[in-house]
Amino acid sequence: MERLRVVGGAKLVGTVRVSGAKNSALKLMAATLLAPGQSKITNLPAIADVEYMAELLTRLGCKVDIKRDSNEVLIDVPQKLGHRADYDMVRKMRASINVLGPLIARELVAEVALPGGDAIGSRGLDFHINGLTEMGAEVSSEHGFIIAKAPAGLKGAKITLEFPSVGATENIMTAATLATGTTVIDNAAREPDVVDLGEFLISMGAKISGLGSHTITIEGVSKLTPTTHATLADRIVSGTWAFAAAMTQGDITIENGRADHLELPLDKLVEAGAVVTTTKTGFRVKMDKRPIAVDVATLPYPGFPTDLQPMVITLNAIAEGTSIVTENVFEGRFMFVNELLRLGAKIQVDGHHAAITGIKQLSAAPVAATDIRAGAGLVLAALVSDGVTIIEDAFHIDRGYPDFPAQLQSLGADVSRT
Repeated sequence: MERLRVVGGAKLVGTVRVSGAKNSALKLMAATLLAPGQSKITNLPAIADVEYMAELLTRLGCKVDIKRDSNEVLIDVPQKLGHRADYDMVRKMRASINVLGPLIARELVAEVALPGGDAIGSRGLDFHINGLTEMGAEVSSEHGFIIAKAPAGLKGAKITLEFPSVGATENIMTAATLATGTTVIDNAAREPDVVDLGEFLISMGAKISGLGSHTITIEGVSKLTPTTHATLADRIVSGTWAFAAAMTQGDITIENGRADHLELPLDKLVEAGAVVTTTKTGFRVKMDKRPIAVDVATLPYPGFPTDLQPMVITLNAIAEGTSIVTENVFEGRFMFVNELLRLGAKIQVDGHHAAITGIKQLSAAPVAATDIRAGAGLVLAALVSDGVTIIEDAFHIDRGYPDFPAQLQSLGADVSRT
């Protein structure tokens, strides 16, 4: 297993450039299945999950050409697709479930293994299944697979989500593009990644309105055509760098970062004592003192992102004062706290709440990443620890952060792979 060795005490200073969003690029790749022919996705992040999605699409019959020198991928989709996504691929990443909507729309049948991905708690597929069922699909679960069939084709429906699930919104939206009639998704997810996917579908010829609101309307069309699209900048990576600047009392300019997609997290950093300014190409975060503890509750967008919860917990762990962090999205996110306790943090977890008493510095110790964001949070924790921290299972970090050690080194950190 790959490990990261991090020497504490660095003050991160400099400029980093943020590439395309993991949570957008993978969904865009899956959505190319809707249109036979060659689509191009640019501003592609150089992460392991892109390779996994490319392999999955290849197994479904596509020709996939990832061009690392230009950060783009060409996906040639055949007229006739395979319809089975096996467990050995799907277990590697949660985003594999996003082939479900396009496959049922194109082939009227889909067999997708129940997905894996990060260990951050229960993420059932009931909302996905209920939405497709309302559109006329017959959905069952057999031998670890979701099997969806719509021999008479999908039909538009009014679907109300009990929770604004990103994945369910995306699968229903992609399936609805080729359905007969109009589909309305109420209580839809509003994340920028959902908007990016919707704009990608519109460029393919889909008729979609209401992106970024609680109600998305899709008028089905008979066919879609290939397109070229630039992936949205990654707001979670941008937010990670913002918290890294505040935690290490550093000064980081985040090129290609979208401050408007991080309003609440950046407001919290200002509350903690940081100075945040926008630039022509992104934004800058500067901190010249120990952070002040901030209370946070995670919520769907535009609330505080659950993916930045490990970062704000780490910030509070070395901040002045006490704080409460409430997790409202994924109950398993607090698994990260167990590793932070090994570094000397003072945290008490009670259900969905973590009470944190800040200390001036954490203490280096061996820890293990349990998911992508926990891994990044542990790297930041190691940077504000006294000594050398070894982070096991660092492969998780590579799934979401392109060249993370190299970018940290460029900012003055002593980080290396072992």
